[in-house]
Amino acid sequence: MKQQDQLRRFLFENAGVRGEWVRLEKSWSQAKQYQKIVNSAVESQLGQALAAAVLLSATIKFKGALILQAQGDGDLKTLVAQSTHDRKVRALVRSTDEVSGETLQQMMGQGHLVITIESEIGEPYQGIVPLEQPTLAGLLETYFKQSEQLETRLWLFANDTHAAGLMIQELPDQENYQKDWERISVLAHTITEQEMLSLDSEEILHRLFHEEQVRVFEPEPVQFYCSCSKDKTAETLVTLGQDELQRLLKEQGEVTVGCQFCGQTYHFDRQALESLLEKVSATLENPETRH
Repeated sequence: MKQQDQLRRFLFENAGVRGEWVRLEKSWSQAKQYQKIVNSAVESQLGQALAAAVLLSATIKFKGALILQAQGDGDLKTLVAQSTHDRKVRALVRSTDEVSGETLQQMMGQGHLVITIESEIGEPYQGIVPLEQPTLAGLLETYFKQSEQLETRLWLFANDTHAAGLMIQELPDQENYQKDWERISVLAHTITEQEMLSLDSEEILHRLFHEEQVRVFEPEPVQFYCSCSKDKTAETLVTLGQDELQRLLKEQGEVTVGCQFCGQTYHFDRQALESLLEKVSATLENPETRH
């Protein structure tokens, strides 16, 4: 049985280099089914982003969510991919009805890639990279080089059935590692899109690194999961403020909010809106009750 919806970490025993492999099938299919994808090039970019989010979430120790968000002024407006520490993923894309170009840079134009780590403990962390590389892989390599001072290489691929990624990265605080890094990078660079989208991790690692000592760790399952809820949606409505809630109550008497990631809808009737309005009013009157 093929390894699908799995992340595998691996380590080069004598080279000071670590790596990760991921291939998504069911989770990729579920994540994209709620999105309006106008062509195969956009589909590929969304799948690459989802695979990349999983890879990046495995490079750090945290409890929360890692979010990749690219925004630009081109036909492809927004690309979002999220992976939690336990590999629950979701994704979002927004574009015009027709998107031209083949590379991410061509489709998105001028803009930024924002990498956000939302930890359950402590403040969120953000890193920002201008969209000045043709590919998402190139942008992330630039991010690691500039922000983490770590040599990193990524290969990202996606089609209508699978999304896959391979990453190698130098371990921190290495000395005299350059020859090892260059050798492993050259070997990894021979990987093809067809191999990434069809071969299991063991096959790929043997194909690329059969002369290296590679320790492979246990697989980690990846699944589609959306963390939206009616309570979280209500919190979002509260952030609209007193005036906007009053307008909604007066003009509509009710409101239905849809989740952009999973298509779930949440309905708030007049009584629910009045309750939210009371909550906003109480917060304004007693600022110390804010959390």
